[in-house]
Amino acid sequence: MPDTEEIDGDVYVTPRYLAGTTWTGDPALAPLLALGWGLQHDENGNVYVTAPDRKVRLGYLPEGPDDGLWRITAYEDPFAQPKWGASFNNMCPTEFVTAFTAALADAYTTGPAAYLPEPADDPELDAFRAVAPLIQRGWAIQHPRWGVLEVRTPDGLASLEYTTGRLDAGQELTTLQARWYLQGGPAAAGWYATASTHTPVHLVTALTTCVSDPEPLPRWKDSMLHYLTDRAQLTPVTPPGPPMPTPLDVHRAAIRRRPALTARSVPRWSTSSPPAAAIAPRAPVRR
Repeated sequence: MPDTEEIDGDVYVTPRYLAGTTWTGDPALAPLLALGWGLQHDENGNVYVTAPDRKVRLGYLPEGPDDGLWRITAYEDPFAQPKWGASFNNMCPTEFVTAFTAALADAYTTGPAAYLPEPADDPELDAFRAVAPLIQRGWAIQHPRWGVLEVRTPDGLASLEYTTGRLDAGQELTTLQARWYLQGGPAAAGWYATASTHTPVHLVTALTTCVSDPEPLPRWKDSMLHYLTDRAQLTPVTPPGPPMPTPLDVHRAAIRRRPALTARSVPRWSTSSPPAAAIAPRAPVRR
């Protein structure tokens, strides 16, 4: 878990796929902005981030036409249809989007072969690399459906669907009918993420690894009561304790506890006498 002085929240939420959004996009934008990608925004507050070669674009669209808050597309030709696209809705935990954009930033640094890869010889076998982290962490393969591989959490509150066969490229980019469909949370406030055909599998793997991570996520309890389910476990964030005292602190405390030495503090069994100046003179005797 992160240092309690650095986290943004007062409770930890387990499992993390029930944590919901943080209502801020800054952490997910940071990996791309750190590479010097261009940043623009419109009068509605939507944000657009573009790679220097114009071949990868990100839209953060709080005032977009639907609940697709995040849209990421990659192009072999900036004027052609995207080669692949991914989206995340407005309830998706920001940490999941950040895992994707951080992996995308690494891929962009590596070069075009990492973010615009050639199709795999065996797409289904290649795709299993992204499914493996979920299975390794207890997600179970469901009863097979024609053309769909589905894995689901034991509590049934999160799942991943991978569709095989040929799909319509336009629908993949504009609807939920994408190659990858990952979802979780309560029905009333669920989140989802999609990724189309040709999305680099290592980017999807970064997402599935983050979603299935057993570490909890920090949240502010009061801001999430309207969409938490009773399946989520909330653990208070324990504030840091007082700092450990230094040897000098211990020495000073000992001095403060030591009794003050006065003229009357002569040891009980001492044979010494108080100084003469301390003995009061006798009163004169009247005659």
